[in-house]
Amino acid sequence: MDIQLSEEQKAIDQSVREICAEFDDDYWTRCEEESTFPHEYYRLMAQNGWLGITMPEEVGGAGLGVTEAAIMMHAATSSGGGYSAASAIHINLFGPHSIVVHGSKEQKQRWLVPLVKGEQKACFGVTEPDAGLDTTSIKTFATKVQGGYIVHGRKMWTSTGQVADKILLLTRTTAKEDSRKPTQGMTLFYTDLDRTKCEVRRIRKMGRNAVDSNAVFIDGLFIPDEDRIGEEGRGFEYLLDSLNPERILVGIEAVGLGRDALNRAAQYAKDRVVFGRPIGKNQGIQHPLAEAWTYLESAYWMLMRAAWLYDNGQPCGAEANAGKFLGARAAFDAATRSVMTHGGMGYAREYQVERLFRESILPRIAPVTEQLILSFIAERVLGLPKSY
Repeated sequence: MDIQLSEEQKAIDQSVREICAEFDDDYWTRCEEESTFPHEYYRLMAQNGWLGITMPEEVGGAGLGVTEAAIMMHAATSSGGGYSAASAIHINLFGPHSIVVHGSKEQKQRWLVPLVKGEQKACFGVTEPDAGLDTTSIKTFATKVQGGYIVHGRKMWTSTGQVADKILLLTRTTAKEDSRKPTQGMTLFYTDLDRTKCEVRRIRKMGRNAVDSNAVFIDGLFIPDEDRIGEEGRGFEYLLDSLNPERILVGIEAVGLGRDALNRAAQYAKDRVVFGRPIGKNQGIQHPLAEAWTYLESAYWMLMRAAWLYDNGQPCGAEANAGKFLGARAAFDAATRSVMTHGGMGYAREYQVERLFRESILPRIAPVTEQLILSFIAERVLGLPKSY
């Protein structure tokens, strides 16, 4: 088996890195400290066609696979922007997948073309405060009325809600207790984020503050019939189409962040002189950093294998979940060791590694916890009985 990037894939990596090079540490520090969306970065990525890398060519996309999207996102996070760079454009890569697969031709033109051009931004309304990862227990409800639906409910951890024009919204149209199966009775919509009916309240959080996260309170939002994706009651099924790509992308974004943190630590270890010698000459510094490299490299290729399997129509659930688990752990460890290598300066914002450290905890929690991943692998791969 030949495990290496093709020339086209190498060109994707180089092109994205050239764009990211225009946004230095000062830019990302400013966005982080001022809690400002990186509009300039978003605009340049859109102008160069990267927001549509996985979108069909008929809507202006490149029609490429999750493998190419993974290469792109790894380049973005490893170039200094971390998860702010990833999350600013992440939803364009996996969020609209249900529209690509289940949307009508008219919906694809109406919704995906502005997304690809960067003329509209979208947010993802799935998680709820009382449901969490138990998605079948969501309470946001869409009641059928003439010409559409009226929606009431709450969503949590809705990223980019402060700047979004549209929302991909999962609701119940049949109560869980009235559905034949818990996964039935949910309906997926893509509609205007009408702020007269939706209060978008920003959540103050540890890191990745350039990209907002929000609690969304929905009170009487009207959604026309033409904004429903596919059939009523099959929304959860449609949402599953995007789960493995999401895990792959989150995992490889984490690897990119970890590699950036590791490279900063290695450079600091070469430059920092204590007791007349660079600290990187000490095995106490060398070995933890070398170990971090091995885990990051292992996670990277697990995720690339998962992406290849997905793009070739093969089962990839175990690999996507395992890759996300490994990538998140490796990134967290690399960022932690980078801070420790910097010593006191690792605590200073000037050296950036504290920002990467704060962001590195995110992929260990979202979009699925380590515990659920381990339960999935125990049950689906090892054949153990279901634990919950």
